[in-house]
Order: sequence, then C-alpha cells, then structure tokens
Amino acid sequence: MPKHAHGHDTKHFRAHRNFCFACGKDNPHGMHLKFFLDDDGKHFVCRFRLSDRFWGPPKHAHGGIIATILDEAMGKVNKLRHVVALTKEITIDYLKPVPLNKPLRVESREQRVRGREHVNVAEILDQKGEVLARGRGLFIAIDPHKMFAKFVDR
Repeated sequence: MPKHAHGHDTKHFRAHRNFCFACGKDNPHGMHLKFFLDDDGKHFVCRFRLSDRFWGPPKHAHGGIIATILDEAMGKVNKLRHVVALTKEITIDYLKPVPLNKPLRVESREQRVRGREHVNVAEILDQKGEVLARGRGLFIAIDPHKMFAKFVDR
C-alpha cells in the first residue's frame, strides 16, 4: 500500500478527478487534507491547521468541520481493505474546543470488519498529543461501479 492515501481510489476503483470537500485536490474550495499511512501500516495520519474560514465558537473550529475531518480520516482506513465504503453512521465526542491556526493531527484506525460493515475510529489531537475530539463510524462497502456508474468515468 502506498504511503500517501490519495482521494478515495482503491486498486479496484479509480476516479479521474477528486472533488471531495475534505481531501480533494481538484476542489478549489475544499480543505485539501493529505493522509499518510503510518509506519505500522495500520493507522492513517493527517497533519493540518484550520484557518479562520472554519470558525465556529470564538477562535475555534465549527463542529461540522470537526465531524468532516473525523469522517474523512475514518473513511481512509477502508483503503487498507481496498474497498469503497460509505458512511452509514458516525458518532462524535467533542471533548475540548479545537483551536484555529494551530498545528493539529488526526489519526484513524480500523476497529472491526464483519462482512460489508467496517467500523473505524479516529481522534483529533493538539500539538501536545491531547485528544480534542474522537469519532467512531460505521461504513458499508459498496460496488462503486454499480452505485456511481453514471457519475464516474471507467
């Protein structure tokens, strides 16, 4: 598996362009998050800073942006199994306010897989390693060629 996790591609599915709001390099208004597979080959990591455009409470990130980051991080874990899986359900624990304009990282890993169901977890941490938010998501593996055939080039 490559160290860098580009978009939502797998070895079985390739999209020509990536307009994903969270990770899409082709989305001019997106967040452009870049995920990397950690040395253990089981965790994805993304280091980032949130600008003022993601403002929620004073000087801190909007809860929807926090959920977006955690959802994206958890979704990247499905690459380990070479599947495209869509979010069915996520739970977010907002533990502490997530600051703007500070170094942050998100880490994600697989919790369990049963058939098409993939359960993944993620955490947003500050520069001291303190967990600010935590997510758990249920993802359902799909056949992207069937589900999105009319929207993607083969």
